[in-house]
Amino acid sequence: MRRAAWILLGGALLSVGHWASAGEEDDARLSGGATTVFVTNKHSFGKSAANLPVEDLRKFAFGNRIFNTNWVKAPASVTSFDGLGPIFNRVSCSGCHVRDGRGRPPKSAGGPWNSMLIRLSVRGAPGEAPGPHPIYGGQLQNRAVQGVAPEGRPVVSYAPFTRELPDGTRVELLKPTYEIKDLRDGPLGAGLLMSPRVAPAVHGLGLLEAVAAKDILRLADPEDKNKDGVSGRPNWLPGKASGAKVLGRLGWKANQPSLRQQAAGAANGDLGLTTSLFPTDHRTPAQRKRIETPNGGVPELSDEHLDKLVFYLQALGVPARRNVAAPGVLRGEALFTKVGCASCHTPTLHTLPDAKPPHLAGQTIHPYTDLLLHDMGDELADGRPDHQATGNEWRTPPLWGLGLQKVVSGHTRLLHDGRAHNTLEAILWHAGEAKQVTRRFEALPAKDRAALLAFLASL
Repeated sequence: MRRAAWILLGGALLSVGHWASAGEEDDARLSGGATTVFVTNKHSFGKSAANLPVEDLRKFAFGNRIFNTNWVKAPASVTSFDGLGPIFNRVSCSGCHVRDGRGRPPKSAGGPWNSMLIRLSVRGAPGEAPGPHPIYGGQLQNRAVQGVAPEGRPVVSYAPFTRELPDGTRVELLKPTYEIKDLRDGPLGAGLLMSPRVAPAVHGLGLLEAVAAKDILRLADPEDKNKDGVSGRPNWLPGKASGAKVLGRLGWKANQPSLRQQAAGAANGDLGLTTSLFPTDHRTPAQRKRIETPNGGVPELSDEHLDKLVFYLQALGVPARRNVAAPGVLRGEALFTKVGCASCHTPTLHTLPDAKPPHLAGQTIHPYTDLLLHDMGDELADGRPDHQATGNEWRTPPLWGLGLQKVVSGHTRLLHDGRAHNTLEAILWHAGEAKQVTRRFEALPAKDRAALLAFLASL
């Protein structure tokens, strides 16, 4: 049997010890390889990896503290955690990623955006890429420190419509519309591109970072040479240091190459914190002339704290699959591949044998993603390019932990903007490259559709 002990350190529940039985490497439950944790409560996404060495537990606990700390306006008595804003979206990482899980849209049309944000761009001249909004920048900040007005208030409304499947089953879907009210610095103007995004869950990100780039590129088929209708492609990004192209693998559009850059970018855009990677806060030049507030040091999030935060994300375990031998789940797993879901949601990847930190190295993992961009059709498009990703393209999101989302996050909303209430609705929204896959799913007998959904609930 697989056994692990747990201790409480610095507010984080940590795994201590891991013993593998013979044949464990073939255990279908081990979504994260040896990092897998067997926990099925609301903290399932926030446990330390089962194979994390004991000597790294304190560093994990420190990172957990940084992830959950509420930052405050500078100057403050707690100088290590001041420098918030002056405009921002949330006061902590966990404010969006509650219990390390997935965010959701507001519960009502005019409700607060607690774990969702809007990216902004403005169309360029013909032949030019879109750029950030000249006044409001690349992301709407809907909160601000005392004495400063937020940039605006995002609002979402939904138009329901019914989708009828071949067997007569009727499913109500919601088409969202977004607008920004109470704009502080005047209208947004022409050529605006908006991209609403819910906060994704953060467990397993270290493992995805540790997959070899060549293995991801091997899955790409931009010209659809195998004629299966699926043509995943990479998002190449400019490197922060050398300027050489690097492979994007994190974020809704694979627009971040590493956890360090992802974490530093989120600290800057979501909390208004400077780092050594992003030494200037996200205020536009026009805003800096009008908004003058003290900073929390240079940088506000130190390299030491950023290192601990990144390690925390790298050291989060992945929850084990459940009910893997149930006949309905096994039937659903076979159908998942048969209808074509696995063409993008690749079941198995491998981490580099020399990946760092060492607990991530040499793992066989089952994230159900190829980390590539796919055209998902006009209905899911945000119209906003992101590096080489078009307005119709999204990175395949990992599915591990999907069946525990309700337990951890208290909801089952899915897709980049949370429009789908559940996995069935999420599948029905798939179009573009996934159009034929969706049609094959719709044509399944109700019993087989239920089996496929049961398989997804086991992840």
